[in-house]
Amino acid sequence: MFLTVDPEDKTPIYRQVADGIKNLIARRELAEGASLPPVRQLAGDLGVNLNTIAAAYRELQSEGLIVVKHGSGAVVASSTSAPEKGDERLRRPLRAALTELVLSGLPSQAIMNIVLAELKGLKKR
Repeated sequence: MFLTVDPEDKTPIYRQVADGIKNLIARRELAEGASLPPVRQLAGDLGVNLNTIAAAYRELQSEGLIVVKHGSGAVVASSTSAPEKGDERLRRPLRAALTELVLSGLPSQAIMNIVLAELKGLKKR
């Protein structure tokens, strides 16, 4: 599993880790049932505090993306075991990202190109 964190980024480290794992799951680089590294190991690999990784894992578990079994580690959840996600809950982060793009002054076509390129990147693998 390839993850990096940027200490200069204003995004909290736990969020960078959670977002990185989400990206790996979305690109199918982490498949259903795949084991995640133990908290201690990932913290050591990334040079961050264990509590940072534990917070990222808790967030991913609360979103239904991973299942944490004490004593046996964390695994990527099956898509059927994820809690039901309402349409609005899924649209909220998309709306926030699109708002940022619109506020940056990009024309609609450029925004569409960005969205399509990112989607293509996720589906590529």
